[in-house]
Formats: sequence, structure tokens, C-alpha cells
Amino acid sequence: MNVSKKEIDALNAVLTVEIERADYEENVTKKLKEYAKKAQVPGFRPGKVPASLVKKMYGSAVTAEEINNMVGTAVYDYIKNNEVQILGEPMPSAEQGDVDFENNDKLEFLFDIAIAPQFDLKLDGKTKVAYYDIELTDNMVQDQVKMYTSRFGQYVPVEGVSEEKDIVRGTVKGEGVDVENAIVSPMYVKNDEQKAKFVGVKEGDTFTFAPKVAYENIAELSSFLHITKDAAEELASDVEMTFTVTNITRYQEAEVNQELFDKAMGEGVVKNEEEFIAKIKESLQNNLTSDADYKFGIDVKAAVMKKLSDLQFPDAFLKRWAKTQDKDLTDEKLEEDYPKMIEDLKWHLAKEKFAKAKDIKIEFSDVEAFAKKVALAQFAQYGMPTVPDDLLKGYVDDMMKDEKAMRNMMNNALEEKIIATMKDAVKLDVKSISIEDFHKMLSE
Repeated sequence: MNVSKKEIDALNAVLTVEIERADYEENVTKKLKEYAKKAQVPGFRPGKVPASLVKKMYGSAVTAEEINNMVGTAVYDYIKNNEVQILGEPMPSAEQGDVDFENNDKLEFLFDIAIAPQFDLKLDGKTKVAYYDIELTDNMVQDQVKMYTSRFGQYVPVEGVSEEKDIVRGTVKGEGVDVENAIVSPMYVKNDEQKAKFVGVKEGDTFTFAPKVAYENIAELSSFLHITKDAAEELASDVEMTFTVTNITRYQEAEVNQELFDKAMGEGVVKNEEEFIAKIKESLQNNLTSDADYKFGIDVKAAVMKKLSDLQFPDAFLKRWAKTQDKDLTDEKLEEDYPKMIEDLKWHLAKEKFAKAKDIKIEFSDVEAFAKKVALAQFAQYGMPTVPDDLLKGYVDDMMKDEKAMRNMMNNALEEKIIATMKDAVKLDVKSISIEDFHKMLSE
């Protein structure tokens, strides 16, 4: 068997695989013997079917399968052993003629391949990329403190009169309704006239109100009065009921003390307000640095794309290959998506070249660290800025058991590592910016 390469141009080539009968005949004979042991043919006992009959029945299929396997292996071995950097996958050539598997002592198979374009990628001190130093302000710190005091606050009894944001509890009576522990939050009553009835009242006060006006949503009205939705629908808007106030509670933000520190940061993590503020600043700074690095990733990619703007690709091959990957892909959709496909391919090749030049490799510890960061971000979204080590480890371990998630994290961790190395390689044009202007810039 012989494999040769013919270059059509710098980006396209044809691989020719020549295979002779002697290359595959022994394997075909061996497989046919295995078929003979298992073949069930009427009139013959298992394992006693004549070899000539087995060959007649299965010979063509086994021969074709064996040749295809050998040819496929030969193509990929040639590409690997000769370090041919291809795009997509080898495809049968349009020049390939009909193949007679049985009556040829020598067969020839042609495959089109696309060669990755050659290019230089130099990222050094001459390459200037913006890096935004997002300002950490006292207001941001105080907003974070307020977020914690609000999150860990609680409702406390009110002795005086109610306010709009309070919770008013009481009994509701009228039209056959008798609800002992009705709950009203005035700020959520949309009708101003009805809302006013629940503001400025105190425990023991009794007044009338119109439930159907106060609660326009039938599901809410049904739940409030403990009646069916049908009954709520039938209730007239002018029907009034009495409300007797039994209890008023008001949300009181948590005090900045050890109890808050333990709830917000974990028990014993910080021991005083100074440490609490320092921990908040550290967390905020980490988030700002992460945002700045994200923007740098966008900008350094743009810088790389600019360097590769003239890079040429085997367009005809890639479009043909893309259609083999998605049978539903129309010509119109392909033309629409192709520019983005090429941009992604350029970035992939650039990262690959840069990683090889800098000897950047992805280790298990890199993926584990990335998974931990993802997990912490997810916990933070649910109001858990700190997570016990055993809970975090279990969550990360579960994430990494998912094959698809693991593959995505490996790719993302590698890209993160590449961009971090690019950050060290280029000259950073550091610009101080407010968080407001930064977000405005990202949205433009």
C-alpha cells in the first residue's frame, strides 16, 4: 500500500492511496472464516457452511469494509506521520472513479484535503492592546455592604402605624368570607385608593376595602380570600369587606456586627468591620479584574484578527465540507454564516500557534481551578458568596463527571490560559475607567 500527496496549490492537495490485493486479502480471508463459524444457512449445520458459499454470500461486503478501513487508516496515518496540518477532514475527491473491489488487483482512492494556511503571529512589546483598570469606589463598597444588610435583615413587629413597605396582617370578613391570617403588602396594591386604606393604620383598627379593586389578578385574589378562582371571577368590584389589623411588621436591615459577618462571609471568616470591608473590597476587585480581563480578551482577539486579515483559506473545500457536517445547511445560510466560520477558524489557528510557541499546555489542575471558579460564580448568583470546602468540592466533582461539561471547561480553561499569556506578551495600554463608563463601552 502506498500513499502520496499532490499539491494543487498552497491550500489544497490530493492524497492518493494505492492498495493491492495482497494488502487486504489475508484479513478478508480471516474474517470470512470467522463468518463461517457463525453463519446460519438453511441445509447446513452451524460452522459447516462451505467456504465458497460464505465467500459468495459475504465476500464483497467484507472486502469493501476491509479496504475502506485500511484506506481510512492509511490516510490519517499519513497526515499524522507527515505532520500535515489540515482543515476539516479528508473528503473523497470529485476525480475519484468507480471502484471494482472484486476484479482489480490494484485499487486507487483519491481524497481532497485542505491545508491550513501558513502565517507568522508575533505578539510582543510592539503590539499595544488596551487594558481597562476599573476604579473601585467607596460607593461600590457601601452598596455591597447595604446589599448584605438588606439580604440578611428581617421583619420585626411595629407598634405604631403602618407604612407602604410594611406587611399588614389581619382578618377579612364579608360575603361569606372569613380569613383569619390575611396578609397585605400595601406597596404591591396597584390601586392607589385601596393602597391608602392599608397605610397609616395600627393594630386593632378596622376598615372596609374592595378586594376585587385591590387585587386585579384573579389568582392573587383567590389566594388572598381563600376562595376558588371562579368565585373570585364572580365577585363584584363594588363589594366591600372589613379588614381588622392584628399585626404589622416592618423589614429591618441587619446591623453591621459579627452576626452579619458570619452570615455573609461564613462563620469566623472575618472578626470585625475592618476585615469585613477588606473582604468586600477583595471580592469586588476580583470581579472588576475578571471584567477587565474579559474586555482584554475581546481586544487582544481583535488585534490578532487584524494581523491575520489577509490570511487566505480554501473556501471551496471548506464550504463543501461544512455541508457534509449539516445536511440541512442551505447555500444561502452557508454564505451568511461563512464569514463568522472563517473568523472562528482564524482565532482557533492563532491560539493553536501561540500555545505551541509558548509551550502552553492544559493540566488537570487548570480545569479543576476553572470549574471551581464557575461553581463559585453560580453559588454567588444564589446569594452564597462563600461556600464550605466540602460542598464546593462535591459540586466541582459532579461538574467534571459530565463529559460534555468537562470538554467545554477544558477548552475554556485553555483559552483563558492562552489569553493570560498574551496579556504578559503584549504591551498593555492601561486606562483608568469608571464602572459606569466601562459598562457603557461594553454595551456599544
